[in-house]
Amino acid sequence: MQALKGFKDILPDEAALWQRVEATARDVFQRFGFEEIKVPILERTGLFARSIGEATDIVEKEMYTFNDRNGESLTMRPEGTAPVLRAFIEHALHLRRPLSRLFTIGPMFRHERPQKGRLRQFHQLSVEALGSDHPRLDAEVIAMARQILVELGLAAELQLNSLGCPACRPAYRQKLVNFFAGHQEQLCEDCRRRATANPLRVLDCKSANCRALNAKAPAILDALCPPCAQHLTTVRRNLDTLQAPHRLNPFMVRGLDYYTRTTFELITDALGSQGAVGAGGRYDSLVHRLGGQNLPGIGFALGIERLVLLLQEQPMAPASGPDLFLACLGEAAAEYGFTLLHQCRLAGLSALMNFQTPGLKSQMRQADRLKARLVLLIGANELNAGQAVLRDLTSKEECQVPLNDELAALLANKLPTPDPLISGL
Repeated sequence: MQALKGFKDILPDEAALWQRVEATARDVFQRFGFEEIKVPILERTGLFARSIGEATDIVEKEMYTFNDRNGESLTMRPEGTAPVLRAFIEHALHLRRPLSRLFTIGPMFRHERPQKGRLRQFHQLSVEALGSDHPRLDAEVIAMARQILVELGLAAELQLNSLGCPACRPAYRQKLVNFFAGHQEQLCEDCRRRATANPLRVLDCKSANCRALNAKAPAILDALCPPCAQHLTTVRRNLDTLQAPHRLNPFMVRGLDYYTRTTFELITDALGSQGAVGAGGRYDSLVHRLGGQNLPGIGFALGIERLVLLLQEQPMAPASGPDLFLACLGEAAAEYGFTLLHQCRLAGLSALMNFQTPGLKSQMRQADRLKARLVLLIGANELNAGQAVLRDLTSKEECQVPLNDELAALLANKLPTPDPLISGL
């Protein structure tokens, strides 16, 4: 048996990088005042049709949708914003505070062609800030996304655009319809259909012919109404204040219909065609569209798989093993060691032992393979003397330690220091 195509096991060596990404993100989120929310993987299909847009590739081609036993259409979430907003509306979270800052971490599902950095089950750090349309909030949220990469030691280019608003986007949309109508032969099959139904999606096409044509298409920055143009100018000025370098990309659009005004992507050239490690934007009408208050919002998602791939390209520090390995010789020593093992764990140490108690050489080889820092050797002689040998596998130093009720606490107090084993233990 093998995992399904596009689904991937995360093995222990790689899981350490996932933990690093999530821990770094949680720390940054906490400093920016964001709170965690956990939402279900399954939602009613209508939630995504209303939020993402029925004419998007995600809804038309990529969602995992099925009817349950009651005949209700359900979908495994393809993105995180709509479920969080559904929960925000259902539980009236807008009453808790004027500006809600929420994040969620978990798997998303899209039936796409699997490739490097793109799987059918993928994981995101998804962020939503609800209740303000101030451009300072845009800059703050974008700077927070960038800061996670900075603290992970990763580099990415911040690209920025505006998609306008209901006042100026319809005229721009018509310009695109007119432009693409004169270049039908250069469009791929999907984009010939999109060119009238949803022309902004053409700008998001990855086909080489469509990309070449899009470079000549009208730019939305030339069609922004004065309030949208001023909003973008203020966002850029605030990003400069926050020392978040960026560049305008007037042809960058997002694959979701709900975005208005600010959109952005964090782009790297280290992942081939899958260059975006994170993206997001403003969605000022989405909460109302889903049945909630008329509240503005902005959010983003960072792809954990892609962040891990970037981290794997960096020089890796040697993997750390347990603090302590108990090498016990004989059943009496194993009985004592089993109790001590638990005491050490309660004292805050990571500790292991081999319950089969093979020979000393075998146990020392096992400790080396595990990359244990210390080995405590206990046999019949050590039990009789009330003293055991503690060996540092890095410095190769040894010392005697008392086998008493204080040993676990003694080891816990000494182990966190980076210094070599102190002979006075």
